[in-house]
Amino acid sequence: MRKTRVIIMGAAGRDFHNFNVVFRDNPEYEVVAFTAAQIPGIAGRRYPPELAGPLYPDGIPIEPEEHLGELVRKHQVERVVFAYSDVSHQYVMERAAVAQAAGADFWLLGPSATQLSAKKPVVAVCAVRTGCGKSQTTRRVARILKSWGKKVVVVRHPMPYGDLCQQVVQRFESLADLDRYRCTIEEREEFEPHLREGTVVYAGVDYEKILRMAEEEADVILWDGGNNDFPFFKTNALIVVADPLRAGHERTYWPGSVNIRMADVVVINKIDTAPLEAIERLRQSVAELNPRARVVEAASPILVEEPELVRGKEVLAIEDGPTVTHGEMPFGAGAVAARKLGATLVDPRPYAVNSIRETFEHYPHLGPVLPAMGYGEEQIRDLAETIRRVPCEAIVIATPVDLRRLIDLPKPATRVRYELQEIGHPTLEEVLRELL
Repeated sequence: MRKTRVIIMGAAGRDFHNFNVVFRDNPEYEVVAFTAAQIPGIAGRRYPPELAGPLYPDGIPIEPEEHLGELVRKHQVERVVFAYSDVSHQYVMERAAVAQAAGADFWLLGPSATQLSAKKPVVAVCAVRTGCGKSQTTRRVARILKSWGKKVVVVRHPMPYGDLCQQVVQRFESLADLDRYRCTIEEREEFEPHLREGTVVYAGVDYEKILRMAEEEADVILWDGGNNDFPFFKTNALIVVADPLRAGHERTYWPGSVNIRMADVVVINKIDTAPLEAIERLRQSVAELNPRARVVEAASPILVEEPELVRGKEVLAIEDGPTVTHGEMPFGAGAVAARKLGATLVDPRPYAVNSIRETFEHYPHLGPVLPAMGYGEEQIRDLAETIRRVPCEAIVIATPVDLRRLIDLPKPATRVRYELQEIGHPTLEEVLRELL
């Protein structure tokens, strides 16, 4: 039987999941390559044969996305599957144009084709864009469910940036597990806050296996979405966080524009910091796109652990990497906290080295803040050297992970924390009681 040749475009997450559930054991298709974007160090690897299955005894190469057109022509590919997220509709269709100009169809696999069914209730927290406030919303939901006496297990959207064979299923119960799995800064940022609250976290590559293990110890599975993707599991309640500081993106970014339409609950976050006209614009947009959704409005108040280290000083603000890079925010909570305390931000861009300098070049929208990039040991070293070179009096750490555990910081440092605070009614607890 003639096989349909396929390339899956990805970023070490959704692409692997789509392959596992749609293509891996399907003799009608031959996946000739993955392509890689967004995440450094992914291209040049292989999806290993141990994970690819018996149809792929040599595994599958992962190629740079820039070679897409050439790969389609070389392998006579008939179908290109786009499988990553947090990108504009314009961006998606430009890739579609490259694929079709080379002769291939262009596919977007949806929830029905890719979502797995769980034996336990699933509550999912997703977002319109990276940096909307999904993490604090997920923690808030976990606390609510625990207060009802439920055993909550978090399953986190994939971040397999290391040895894929060792990351098939990862279970995190303590901070020591972060070291055992040699997690990157980006992984630690997502896992550590849950672990500090005593919540078990699963992640990895094969989400069928992950789901079956999580079901064994959970009363409720809490899907912690990443990169504004939609969930890998069918949900009993889908909560989607939207950001009035980027009002309009709920209509123009993929697949946040899918999430907003599927949502049972939309959380409009940051109403304490966004302009009133932007909040109202977002309210109206949500009402038009998804009139059945319950809308919860919330703030994410910022707490500086040691404000005396920051007040009136010249400071370096270190922000959550994904939020201020492909999330397209010029600054984050660190800059906001520093300015509220009358501090002056020291611009790190002139002092950036190697991969951190390249990050600034790739994301010219960035303001005078330092993204906490750490997708590998070399990049963590570049981050540490950049921090060492910045002439500041103090450092504001606004990352979910405490960088002081990973990097020897040369100046006094304090952390910025933020949690979700619902304003008015309905609250998340009220809407969850209705949905569950």
